[in-house]
This record gives sequence, structure tokens and C-alpha cells, in this order.
Amino acid sequence: MALTIYDAAVPVFTNALTDMRAWLDKAAVVKPEAELLAAKLTDDMRPFPAQIQMASDAAKGAVARLAGVTPPPMADTEASLAELRDRIDRTLAFIASVDPAAVLAGDDRPIELKFPNGMGYRFTGAAFLTGFALPNFFFHITTAYAILRAEGVPLGKSDFLAHLGQPLTDL
Repeated sequence: MALTIYDAAVPVFTNALTDMRAWLDKAAVVKPEAELLAAKLTDDMRPFPAQIQMASDAAKGAVARLAGVTPPPMADTEASLAELRDRIDRTLAFIASVDPAAVLAGDDRPIELKFPNGMGYRFTGAAFLTGFALPNFFFHITTAYAILRAEGVPLGKSDFLAHLGQPLTDL
């Protein structure tokens, strides 16, 4: 069976967001919440909550564009780890609600991204997913992970890839 655009999108977004949600539980016991919410890697970077918000937007926006539907709006107002968990949950619920057949039909769908400065890109669905949506999503997932690591949260590669479960011992 060939890899489909659905396979390359929905499970990937779902797994990474689910893994990221679990990081919040580890983070909550390491540092005061206010410090985590203000954390960023460098002065000209947006803070930790924005990384989760942008990962959420990237995932729900990509699935919506591929399926030809409108993603649910989510205000970027999360001010606690609980609110960030809720945002991830709402994003996961939206992704799960999208008809797989609609996503599959998005392979050749024309997709336009317009930026506030008036510039943008035109893609087919497949080129959008592989060339923009997935790299952009993983930029924000990885940045959130790096911020938590820099703040002393004990995360490792097994947390980043938690969706795989425990490695096999009988290989």
C-alpha cells in the first residue's frame, strides 16, 4: 500500500501534538508555570505558549487546507499550561473530525498561502504538505521542546518520539 497524503499528515500531526501535550505534564513539576510561560530561547523569539499556538495553527490549518474546509478559530490567549493542554486537545479533536476522504482528495488541490505583507506561495496539496506545512509544524514543535529542555524539563528523544512506545528488546 502506498503512502497517502492522509498518512503523511493526520497521524504525523496527531502523534507529535499528543507527545507535546505530555511534555506539559513533565514541565509542570519542574518550574513555576509563570517562568515556563515566559521562556524563550532568545530575545527576538516568541515565548513558549506561542510555539504551541503556532504548532496548533500549523496542524489544523494544514489538515483544513488539504480537506478544503475551514479550521476552527482559536484565539492565542492561552495563559496557563492547562489552557495550552486544552488548545492541543481542541486541535486534536478538529483533526480527528475531518473526513479522511476529503484529506485524500487534497493531494492535487491548489493551495494558496497569503502572508500579511501581501506575499505568499501557491502549491498543490502534496507540495504544500511536504514543502511547507510539515517543516513549519516541526519547527514549532522542536522549538517548544528546546525551550522546555533549556528550562530544565527532563525531556529526551523518547519524549519527542513517545508515540512509538517502548523500543523492542528482541531485535
